[in-house]
Amino acid sequence: MKIWLDGGLQDIESARVSVFDHGLTVGDGVFETLKAVHGHAFALTRHLDRLTRSARGLGLPDPDQDEVRRACAAVLEANPVPLGRLRITYTGGHGPLGSDRGEHGPTLVVAVGETTRRPDSTAVITVPWTRNERGALTGLKTTSYAENVVALARARERGASEALFANTVGQLCEGTGSNVFVVLDGEIHTPPLASGCLAGITRELAIEWTGATETDLPLDVLERADEVFLTSTLRDVQAVHRVDGRELPGAPGPATAKAMRIFEERSGNDLDP
Repeated sequence: MKIWLDGGLQDIESARVSVFDHGLTVGDGVFETLKAVHGHAFALTRHLDRLTRSARGLGLPDPDQDEVRRACAAVLEANPVPLGRLRITYTGGHGPLGSDRGEHGPTLVVAVGETTRRPDSTAVITVPWTRNERGALTGLKTTSYAENVVALARARERGASEALFANTVGQLCEGTGSNVFVVLDGEIHTPPLASGCLAGITRELAIEWTGATETDLPLDVLERADEVFLTSTLRDVQAVHRVDGRELPGAPGPATAKAMRIFEERSGNDLDP
């Protein structure tokens, strides 16, 4: 297996990042996960634009998008997989042990791993911890993912694949690695970016393609929604059949099933929408 590091392809066994890299020591980095289908990255332009926005939000220099494109193409060519998780990681680079950055410049790593298609429906739980809609990292896709690790571990313990957060004012926000949609009286709704959720690429496309409405939603909407579904890079659109102890029989429901069909058709016709 080969990855992209320090400007070129390297064997995974010999590739090395400094133990003083700021991405490791203080989580000073941003990343993107893309779906790769038969050697082609999906929605690469949108992902690169968000990578740049996240980097700017942390005060990192803009990534060289041309280099990242070359890196993605090289990694996918060197590691052919039918369905892959393509990961772009961009960190503050070698630095001191504290929060101050060094002067060595950023680190760019691009790698791919094989994955499988997700089930059509899944179970989720809610967790007592909150997203901070006013935090310094709100809306940025950073490598500071420890909160998500803890929440996802709780979900796994309870037979679920995702954990959903409210924000500090009790509104429904997002999952550890997904955005959440609900269906009320046949209409599709999803929390607005002001809730503190990440501007998911799949979320963005789902809104454009299904006409979903961005709506402030209380967390307890999950107790009465007719349907619930998740969106993310590797889930695409995935129905939810259980929220905590509440079963949603028949998932995917009609609105979710239609959204799944639309997303599959539109994304299949255009790999870089």
